[in-house]
Amino acid sequence: MGVAHSFLNEVLFPPKPLFTEDSVPDLSGKVALVTGANAGIGKETARVLLAKNAKVWIACRDVSKGEAALKELKELTGRDAHLLKLNLSNLKSIKDSAEEFSRQEDQLHILFNNAGVMGPPIEMLTDDGYDLQFGTNVLGHFYFTKLLMPTLMATAKPSPEGTVRIVNTSSNTHWLSGLDFDTFRDSPKRRAVNPYRLYGQSKTGNIVFSAELHRRYRDHGIISISLNPGGIKTELQRHRSALAQRLNRMILLWDISYGPLTQLYAGTSPEAATMSGQYLVPWGRIGAPRADTQDPQLGKELWTWLEEQVAV
Repeated sequence: MGVAHSFLNEVLFPPKPLFTEDSVPDLSGKVALVTGANAGIGKETARVLLAKNAKVWIACRDVSKGEAALKELKELTGRDAHLLKLNLSNLKSIKDSAEEFSRQEDQLHILFNNAGVMGPPIEMLTDDGYDLQFGTNVLGHFYFTKLLMPTLMATAKPSPEGTVRIVNTSSNTHWLSGLDFDTFRDSPKRRAVNPYRLYGQSKTGNIVFSAELHRRYRDHGIISISLNPGGIKTELQRHRSALAQRLNRMILLWDISYGPLTQLYAGTSPEAATMSGQYLVPWGRIGAPRADTQDPQLGKELWTWLEEQVAV
């Protein structure tokens, strides 16, 4: 398999969905948190979770946009979501946000690491000097997950097996790049790389992180699944050129209503309780990612690097 086969199989011509919104089970008593849920796939995911009676937290950087999303979700579902300010490009903000969540909740059943940034200008960095895409998409979610792990583990301990899940949103663009540790922080080498390739690298990082998370926490009752949500029309393309955006509107065939299906399958379906460590493709099928994403040695090396970045 490669990028061309993946594009055809996962983006242009996935089979008809067998798992739909109606397939999501009742989630009464469950607490779910969705990063980047003020727009796009994240907001659609939150909408369905609310409709299925979960207690839903939407985490986003812009409070005003988050409040607008809360209002829209209330209008659509008749239910109130909760807002958590979260800036994944700032490590201190991540720590503050995780502590705020932990003050208000002692349970977390489903964590959707959904937020992401794609193709920003090469000069854009996180507040801590990392490549904006890797720093936000990978390091930010790693740190947020690490800080929430005590709550996740405490929730898993008395819960039925397969109840507590971490869903990590990747992309078929992970085929564009492996991991080059020398480009995670700003450097001349990083600035010579095409931003879209750096996006692919961050999506590879999401899968490597998810697989390593599975190896480290499966015995604690934590399910970790990564996925490609599909070729969905969202605002993720906003940093690309006008021409590139027009081309993507022509290529990305799938309405936003399809966007949450694969991650809802990963996060809520009974079948996915046995899929920890797997990579899913539209619409809830087990896929085959780049072979290096499944390498335990690479997973260990990335985890070690991530831990070093957030060490106090």
